[in-house]
Amino acid sequence: MPDCFTPGDLPDFDYQGELGHPGKYPFTRGIHPTMYRGRLWTMRQYAGFASAEESNRRYRYLLEQGQAGLSVAFDLPTQIGYDSDHPLAAAEVGKVGVPVSTLKDMETLFDQIPLEKVSISMTINSTAPILLAMYVATARKQNATISNLEGTIQNDILKEYIARGTYIFPPQPSMRLATDIFDIFKYCHDSAPRWNVISISGYHMREAGATASQELAFTLANGIAYVQAALDAGLDLASFAPRLSFFFCCHNDFFEEIAKFRAARRLWARIMRERFKAEDERSCMLRFHTQTAGCTLTAQQPLNNIVRTALQALAAVLGGTQSLHTDSYDEAYATPSEEAVTIALRTQQVVAFESGVTGAADPLGGSYYLEHLTRKMERETGEYIDRIDKLGGAVRAIEDGFQQREIEDSAYLCQKQVESGQRTIVGMNKFTSARTTTPRLQRIDPTQTSRQLDRLHQVKQQRDYDRAAATLHRLGEAARGPDNLMPPILDCVEAYCTLGEISDTLRRVLGTQKERAAF
Repeated sequence: MPDCFTPGDLPDFDYQGELGHPGKYPFTRGIHPTMYRGRLWTMRQYAGFASAEESNRRYRYLLEQGQAGLSVAFDLPTQIGYDSDHPLAAAEVGKVGVPVSTLKDMETLFDQIPLEKVSISMTINSTAPILLAMYVATARKQNATISNLEGTIQNDILKEYIARGTYIFPPQPSMRLATDIFDIFKYCHDSAPRWNVISISGYHMREAGATASQELAFTLANGIAYVQAALDAGLDLASFAPRLSFFFCCHNDFFEEIAKFRAARRLWARIMRERFKAEDERSCMLRFHTQTAGCTLTAQQPLNNIVRTALQALAAVLGGTQSLHTDSYDEAYATPSEEAVTIALRTQQVVAFESGVTGAADPLGGSYYLEHLTRKMERETGEYIDRIDKLGGAVRAIEDGFQQREIEDSAYLCQKQVESGQRTIVGMNKFTSARTTTPRLQRIDPTQTSRQLDRLHQVKQQRDYDRAAATLHRLGEAARGPDNLMPPILDCVEAYCTLGEISDTLRRVLGTQKERAAF
């Protein structure tokens, strides 16, 4: 790599074709003409722990501190379709997110939070249809107008097979459920024009060890698979493509990350126009949420994590994100404390209101170095997508273990570099200190688990059992046929069937995925 970059490093540079103006195809410089001069990104902290009551208290606190949207973390039993009273859930209730077993939990979670006015993101995948149904039912109980709801359901099952592991069903049935959510108009009875039907996520792949180009390539390849599945299901491209969203990690290499976001927009715009023949420019826009990199946070010298997060947040903003979560400095130890999450939110606010970087759309556009990196990222990503296409697409490649092997190789190489000192981690393998400081940690109150179990027991005792049983039977029958499963799932939820009961009904029909070795 040269010491500095000049026009000679950008041969045949085509301003209109490669950059263009912000808000114009291919959207390299951003999806809005004025970007943050017109509207800041949504500041959205990922939160959820202990119980619906405790999580609700944290959400209301964050909103009071100036946060613009909520991002819900669910505990592991909720993510894989088990109620809080299931034997396998005993040690995990409320530990890494909020437990939600019934509609009553969702009602408690959003108590005193006006869903028509607050953007909600839900990080949920295997059980996404059930949690979305609970959310819609809760909004109805608030007398909210469904068309006013704004937010995102993650609903990205493919990356679970690649990197995260909280799947339930095999890939093909899971794709059916994902595309049923795409067809949102069939079960809401109202349009929801401000709701994103999926958040196609590279974040978890990056956390598992993917490189920047692997994160981008595997995410966009999954996006291609979702679009094709929706088209195969008979959906019209223009009816769902503008509501697709993406979710990326922002790692430590400042300029590489900015280039990654710019290349992502350009690649997706071309994929939608050239591969899928999208005519509406809104279908070509890549809108994305960013989270700073949890895997870069260290238990050693944890206050250094504040600096890491600030640099990553700045890169995400300079890369043109629409929404941002900043990690808390104590996350290498525990669920973030109130103090730590406040500092994380303040980091975004300092970037937004004090740094001056919001004064122009894509202020780094035209930098010889950045444009070189953007081209390089686009080329490497395109090569990976071509390989996945030759394997038969993202789903087939996942079934063959391709993405999993690539990520494992990258993770292994990175760990070797850290252990050898080739890659510096300040405070951990260089500039270390014998003195250790443990921050004041958030503790999960065990009485909250008892409260959760008591509420679940009470719901089961007080609901109309016959109605619940009938809705579960209808769901099982629908799962055996080709119909959209969202309407019967919503019926089950409103009859206070539990998340576990609904998941078990689908397990019996759709089957369960068995883990396989990538090698």
